Amino acid sequence: MRQYGDLPRALAILLMLLLASYMALYPAVAALILHRLGRTFGPRALLLAPAVWVTTELGRAYLFTGFPWVLLGYSQATVLPLAQLASLFGVYGLSALVVLVNASLAWLVVTRGAARRRPLLVSLAVVAVVAAWGAARLRDGGLVKDGIPLRVALVQGNIPQEQKWDPSRAPGILQRYVEMTRQAASSGARFIVWPESSLPFSFQEDPAGGDVVRRLAHDTGTFILVGSDQVERSNPPKFYNAAFLITPDGTVGGIYRKMHLVPFGEYVPLKRLLFFASPLVEAVSDFSPGEEIVMLPVAGHPVSTAICYEVVYPDLARGAVARGSRLLSTITNDAWYGRSSAPWQHFEQASLRAVEQGRYLVRSANTGISGIVDPYGRVVARSNLFERAIIDGDVRLLEGRTVYSRIGDLFAYALTLLTLAAVLAGRLRPPVIGKARVERSG
Repeated sequence: MRQYGDLPRALAILLMLLLASYMALYPAVAALILHRLGRTFGPRALLLAPAVWVTTELGRAYLFTGFPWVLLGYSQATVLPLAQLASLFGVYGLSALVVLVNASLAWLVVTRGAARRRPLLVSLAVVAVVAAWGAARLRDGGLVKDGIPLRVALVQGNIPQEQKWDPSRAPGILQRYVEMTRQAASSGARFIVWPESSLPFSFQEDPAGGDVVRRLAHDTGTFILVGSDQVERSNPPKFYNAAFLITPDGTVGGIYRKMHLVPFGEYVPLKRLLFFASPLVEAVSDFSPGEEIVMLPVAGHPVSTAICYEVVYPDLARGAVARGSRLLSTITNDAWYGRSSAPWQHFEQASLRAVEQGRYLVRSANTGISGIVDPYGRVVARSNLFERAIIDGDVRLLEGRTVYSRIGDLFAYALTLLTLAAVLAGRLRPPVIGKARVERSG
């Protein structure tokens, strides 16, 4: 917000703290609910911790358009045997599993008696069963044998953020992507993915630049997915963060408009209240959200895309697969994050969408991390941060659907109902507090 949003340092810090304070409300609410349940049910309330935590995570994904960045379950994204649980219950199932283990440890600390180890033994048994099933699923690997093969390439141009919109650098930026795309096509790639906002101009507003991309797709005989801003000439005009699919005949095969915008990056929430943040909007543009998931026809098969951080919304990927998507793609520009942990977090969150939906996922990032992830969350190929790279490989266009793809967040909603029922029951029962209660609970 300071470096790219042109806000004074003090104001940027204030807005950052406001966002952090809002995010902190969710674990605070979970702690408050458990505290209230503990006054009624004693230590047994700890057994409800997974349900309470998942309830607040679900709320964070939907309230005020949602901001589900780094939910607890993502901590298991690279623990592949456990990560397979996401194919059944999504990231919320993994969050519940992590909280279950920690709650059983807390039970061990606060209770007494011979049975105090029982919850921990049960939770460890659950983890063992999940890990064994996940390992068997990985060994089977049926999803990497099914479907139709497709050669893809991801172009990572590595354009510094401060240069992306410098008009004097636009010809060089475009030439870099053209040369890298021709190199990718020469290796046999049929679907070539450029990052978010990869074009240093608006594809539809710059006829000369747009023609270069169209001719490139025609000359190489490839499908090219490019990120570019789009302007709708309404009154007043609307701006969209969009992805354009250019087909081998040089035409636009489909346009997807980003649906989940970044707060304080692409729009300012509660603008009337936060009027002092108007310079930020003026600096990064006030984008409008897209209204629907769009299937992009690649070699006769429907492919979906997600732009930047909206890949962390599980329901968006599920909606795409429900509409027939056979391959998940995502384009992003993580240059904003620098060399912080955020690019790594972003990549791992995206990779869990592949497990949830039973699809290959391809990710093109301006400065990294770009990569290909198989339907089990295994990274087939990956680039490093801040390097110019072409990542190519074979994916498979799949049709089958996972349990999670079919039932969605039913598990999370069931835990939410359990939480509400516990809270209601707690209001109807008198509080029981005291050492005797703790000892009897063991």
